[in-house]
Amino acid sequence: MVTNEPRKNRIISDQQAENITRVEELAYEIKVEEVMTRNAVTIPVTDPMRTALNIFRDMHISGAPVMNGQQMVGILSIEDLIRCMADNDLSAPISKYMTDKVISISHNEPVVEALKFFVNTRHGRLPVLDEQEHLVGILTKGDITRGLLRALQRERQEEELRRYRASHLFDDIESDRTSLILRYNIKARDFTHGGAASSNIKRALMRLGASAQIARRCGIAIYEAEINLIIHTTDGGVLRVEIEPHQISIEAYDYGPGIKDVNLAMQPGYSTASEEVREMGFGAGMGLVNIARCTDYMNLESVYGKGTRLKMKIFLNQEETVGERSTTPKEPAA
Repeated sequence: MVTNEPRKNRIISDQQAENITRVEELAYEIKVEEVMTRNAVTIPVTDPMRTALNIFRDMHISGAPVMNGQQMVGILSIEDLIRCMADNDLSAPISKYMTDKVISISHNEPVVEALKFFVNTRHGRLPVLDEQEHLVGILTKGDITRGLLRALQRERQEEELRRYRASHLFDDIESDRTSLILRYNIKARDFTHGGAASSNIKRALMRLGASAQIARRCGIAIYEAEINLIIHTTDGGVLRVEIEPHQISIEAYDYGPGIKDVNLAMQPGYSTASEEVREMGFGAGMGLVNIARCTDYMNLESVYGKGTRLKMKIFLNQEETVGERSTTPKEPAA
């Protein structure tokens, strides 16, 4: 593991945390062994510095671990070679100019640990060791850059493949009516996971080829319905989304406690949420209003003491078709 002087503690604001990039995330996820150079060029400790000069020139490298048999005993850099040449001392043994206090890193450490080391020192490379302290590779800043770029490219290709497959989901399916149904069980008072279902549905729509505008409209409508199930139900409820090429049908239903006055519930600002829920930032009474604003059709039915069923639809025009490229008639809103 890399050891170096600790940095001063720095408080990261919420805004900075929100702006953490995927590259920064990958630095915590990717292990050193995934980006290091394997089969590192090494130099025997008994060789003269002239040998190191030839190796550096022929291999186009600027540093190498120094080995005594299977054991790493030091590291030689281009700066060490320059000092040797300034002394006109190329016949000297490598042990005279090498650095014998070597800082190394474990192969299973996250890349971020190596980045911390490179930021805080002038070193250009880190030998990589396994659990038995055997040299298994060398790591440079260039290795990290190339490794992160490869990971980003791989993620992009995988995402494009997922999007392509999803956006052509209905193309080769022959039926009178083809749809994809997503169903989520929502727990009452589960504020920790509030918004998870709507986020998953929005992501699914984007992969199916929905426009950003359609995905946002669905995301807002479903989020409001999801939060209502969390706030107002006794035993939670169900979110059901049916995705067809030209329309998206959404249902949110539960089995209690129901709404006394549906017309009153539709009024902006009306809410039966408790003070506790309001203090958490929910229950402002605008959920149904936002749903109506984002959907093309909405119908709320409720029987007090038994339950509530909310139906919503969003219709897609030819340019917004989801999951296929052919055209089919839209279902009536009723």
